[in-house]
Amino acid sequence: MDETELETVLREAQLGSSVAFGQVYGEFSTRVFGLCRKMLGSHAAAEDATSEVFERAYEALDQYDRDRPFDRWILTIASRHCLNRLRRESLEKRLFHDEPVEVPAVAAASSPLVALENREQRRGLLRAIDALPENYRVPLILKYYGDLSYDEIADHLGTTRSNVAVLLHRAKRELRSGIRTLGKEES
Repeated sequence: MDETELETVLREAQLGSSVAFGQVYGEFSTRVFGLCRKMLGSHAAAEDATSEVFERAYEALDQYDRDRPFDRWILTIASRHCLNRLRRESLEKRLFHDEPVEVPAVAAASSPLVALENREQRRGLLRAIDALPENYRVPLILKYYGDLSYDEIADHLGTTRSNVAVLLHRAKRELRSGIRTLGKEES
């Protein structure tokens, strides 16, 4: 759909045409779903989030500023919805804790003690991530779990690329410190 056609469809959707909004959904649902899938980590959660995002967009369509690209507007709604969902449901904890512990085959075959050590290291890492302040934890999850670029994270968080770099640097520093602290507590 070109910009002129999109403008016409959006105008019709703002006037209440469900058919026009269906066209908007058809045009942008794949991108919204992809973003939600990356942020939430599961197909089912992404499907739910995508439908919720389009519900919100439909309700807020009269507030859409035509000077702003529509895809940026809908993706901002999607990223904020997913961030709120992560916060509200503490989904990142379940994502990390439900993942099977990956132990290299050589280490697993060498000794049950090595497997136990790997599992303990993983638990320590997860506790350190959970202990991070939200402003560090969220960009870290988006970068390393969601596999988003600095620019994408900046767009989703409504900040600059440089700020994302600073937040990730500080998050990694805090994470290293947290892991050391947890290691000392366990000794």
